[in-house]
Amino acid sequence: MQAEQVIIEPIVTEKSNLAREKGKYSFRVDARANKIQVMQAVRKLFGVHPVACNILKVKGKPKRVRAQPGYTAGWKKAVVTLRPGEVIQIFEGA
Repeated sequence: MQAEQVIIEPIVTEKSNLAREKGKYSFRVDARANKIQVMQAVRKLFGVHPVACNILKVKGKPKRVRAQPGYTAGWKKAVVTLRPGEVIQIFEGA
């Protein structure tokens, strides 16, 4: 799997912005990706050195369209911790 296929998009929320100050960056990743693939993709795409990676599955939420109940799609989230002093520039607005 290519690095561009592993990382789908960065997650920018209030909670992830607070974690970013501690050197933790959140990404939506491919459902088949593992921790090693995510860390290699971050290293290749952003030129930083990840120290750790935590992966979790986000379950779909119950929703309703008119009278039909259903669920949103579930997805996989990765939280990557970088070395102290390193930042990913796309999050910093540069």
